[in-house]
Amino acid sequence: MKRLLTLLIATSACTMMSAEVADSLSLNEVVVTGTRNATDVRHLPMTVTIIGRDKLTAEHQASILPTVIREVPGLFVTSRSMMGYGVSTGAAGGINLRGISGGAGQLLVLIDGHPQYQGIYGHPISDSYQTLMAERVEVLRGPASVLYGSNAMGGVMNIVTRQARQDGVNTNIQLGAGSYGTIQAEASNQVRSGKFSSTVSAQYNRTDNHRPRMGFEQYGGYLKLGYDLSDHWNAYVDGNVTHFNASYPGATDKPMYDADQWITRGVVSAALENHYGNTSGALSVYSNFGRHKIDDGTTDPATRTQRYFRSKDALTGVSLYQSIQLFEGNRVTAGVDYMHIYGNAYYTSKATDETLDTPNKQSGKSYRNEIAGYVDFRQDLLSWLTIDAGIRLDHHSITGSEWVPQAGVVIRPVEAGEIKAMASKGFRNPTMREMYLYPPSNTDLEPERLWNYELSWKHRLSSFTYGANLYYIKGDNMIQTQPVNGKPRNVNTGEIENWGFELEAAYHVNSHCSLNANGAYLHMKNKVLAAPELTAYAGTNYRCVKWLATLGLQYINNLYTAVGNNEKKESFALLDASITYAATRNISLWARGENLLAQKYEINAGYPMPRATFMGGVSINF
Repeated sequence: MKRLLTLLIATSACTMMSAEVADSLSLNEVVVTGTRNATDVRHLPMTVTIIGRDKLTAEHQASILPTVIREVPGLFVTSRSMMGYGVSTGAAGGINLRGISGGAGQLLVLIDGHPQYQGIYGHPISDSYQTLMAERVEVLRGPASVLYGSNAMGGVMNIVTRQARQDGVNTNIQLGAGSYGTIQAEASNQVRSGKFSSTVSAQYNRTDNHRPRMGFEQYGGYLKLGYDLSDHWNAYVDGNVTHFNASYPGATDKPMYDADQWITRGVVSAALENHYGNTSGALSVYSNFGRHKIDDGTTDPATRTQRYFRSKDALTGVSLYQSIQLFEGNRVTAGVDYMHIYGNAYYTSKATDETLDTPNKQSGKSYRNEIAGYVDFRQDLLSWLTIDAGIRLDHHSITGSEWVPQAGVVIRPVEAGEIKAMASKGFRNPTMREMYLYPPSNTDLEPERLWNYELSWKHRLSSFTYGANLYYIKGDNMIQTQPVNGKPRNVNTGEIENWGFELEAAYHVNSHCSLNANGAYLHMKNKVLAAPELTAYAGTNYRCVKWLATLGLQYINNLYTAVGNNEKKESFALLDASITYAATRNISLWARGENLLAQKYEINAGYPMPRATFMGGVSINF
């Protein structure tokens, strides 16, 4: 810690940013999430945050989410332990943005632009999003339903996967260990030889965590093979599979026994891409799938459960789009999406492994299809003015058709600054669970809908960047469980009305040192679980010769851990730090500490978080 403090104090001696750093920053303004082709974010009306691989790997985190939560104002991810989010009852990993919850399927995670969510419950599986496969992460705040359809009503988080760019072979091995018997190990190899490229990664993580019966173990791998067919065409195939075993201890006042989970999630895809001067596009096929076995557990350790809950799901799709510049300053993107969504939930006997005939809609099987076409039109009317408009027609085999429009404008009053205004519609089709599974299910449900309006300003000076964003969200038709004729039933009766603002700033003191901060305030007419009213983060990175040090302070205020008649809120501050030392050309040593202030707090009610935890390890490159 003394060395870390010395390095942080040394930032006061840092001078202006080098030209090389400034050049690298300009590259970070190119995004693919707000539109299907690589575009300068300064010409898009959407608000997009970009997190590069340097930041994703600086603290040697196995998951991308701890880094993303600090870099994106207004985004929060629930947690219950040092490692592992889990699924089912008591699970964490709920992603919340502006009071719109991924746990409800209203925030969409993408991998290379392909939707990823559980086919029965419709939510992301947070233990699937590993740093080993991510080149960068782009988070679009606000609806992105025109391009990505259902579930993108609150925004999207797009994981852009790794690909070798330079000829040669690079191998990295990371090993770490720390508090509560935690181990993380990862190995990756990248090859680029002429037109061929490959990325292969594997990982193993495990921990006992800080409470009894809360163990977590995960292993998996990622593979991507690419080939440049010509100067204008390239193809790739990739796959990612992760398996984890998690135990659920129950809340502190209601302990559980034998509540175990065995989860396998996978993604495979293949794409053919074209890149010409005035046009680019892609045809891709993908499938994300899962296999789950869950023991619901018992409150009485003397009485064991007799069955497992099992489920299978798959979301398989085809995406075709082409983006073309018709004339100067113009870009038109048109595409077609098709998705087949499958879910099968059932119980099996522990004694015989036979499928059980369960009453009261505890089991079910569903097939749903979605097909959509969309067009997005962007035009630079003047050197300082860009307009954007898009529309999508989305057809769901159960709920019917949905029109989804959006429109925005970008004004650049100064060369390095822009004002953005955006109005966009988001929607979410009901899930299999909401329509068919368990007694509250209702086959007559309609899609959820909302409108988002936002106004933002961003300004880039030579070494200082800052921005501000105001938004207002109004939605109805939200699916809620209400008593109907004395029985619980899912109905389209809920409303959402949120507004707030987001601030962010970054200062590159020189080529060694950078500072960044962000904050967000959220006002909710109807309170949402796991949605803090105020978040703030301030951090610093210092890199000098063989040393890299990071220090970050995150403040969470009025986080709702319970809503309704028993409303409960938490406020806390978390101090994290990491340090990496390049001992040799190929070997680096690292250490990381989290919650260094040893705060006592909960994110999920009844699940106290660990006090200060530590990890340390070695990184080997050759």
